[in-house]
Amino acid sequence: MNTRLFLGVIIITLFASCSTTHENNLAYFKDLQNIQDATLAQVTSIQSDIYVDTDDELLITVTSSQADATANYNLPLANPAKRGALTVSTQPTQQTYIVAEDGTINFPVLGSLAVKGKTVDEIAAMIKDKVALSVRDPYVNVQLVNFYVNVMGEVKEPQRVQVTKRRFTLMDALASAGDLTEFAERDNVIVARNDNGKITYHRLDLTNSNIASSPYYYMKQNDIVYVTPNKIRVDNSKYNQNNAFKLSVISTIVSATSVIASLVIALAVK
Repeated sequence: MNTRLFLGVIIITLFASCSTTHENNLAYFKDLQNIQDATLAQVTSIQSDIYVDTDDELLITVTSSQADATANYNLPLANPAKRGALTVSTQPTQQTYIVAEDGTINFPVLGSLAVKGKTVDEIAAMIKDKVALSVRDPYVNVQLVNFYVNVMGEVKEPQRVQVTKRRFTLMDALASAGDLTEFAERDNVIVARNDNGKITYHRLDLTNSNIASSPYYYMKQNDIVYVTPNKIRVDNSKYNQNNAFKLSVISTIVSATSVIASLVIALAVK
């Protein structure tokens, strides 16, 4: 009886240990778990502004209290697209500007404007100053249309996320993809970024609160977020592949054996 009780205690302890380890592996910001005073956990984040680059798509609108005065500073509305007898959209849409290779856009009335390397706020201020020379109190709104982040790997819903706000963090991207799966390596998230024509890769550790101080914490247009699988996922994948290969070999052997047996029987009958 004592032996059974002893074995039971050992089994329960092992299960509890495995459970605790699993929970720890799923935790974010492990370095904050034992901190009692929240003020000790403050991290200075880097506000990473989004700078316009070649091939970016911009939506720019100019308005004022004098609607007629600013009409010429806006692109004409695009007609709704039609596919055969089907009209995709019933409302005209605002046309956009594509940043040319030389970093400029061709703006109505104002002509060529250099926008590459500027933020949307800087572009809006530049256009406003020029329009204000002939229009009273103009308002300029600039939006980056092609702000997308690709989230792949061990997330619940891998997808291309369209960003509609100025500040979009790595945590926002992961949340948009349904959060990480239980097979994700939380200390091994890779962000790939195009910096002036060169692809750079950076590894982020979600278990450490210091990720907020990384320049890769705030997303930029066309960033790729890849969450690497843990050893359990890799081993399961190898196991499934090996089993599939074995089943394929067995199926081939059985099929070949069946064909040979059929030929033998046919020859024997003759």
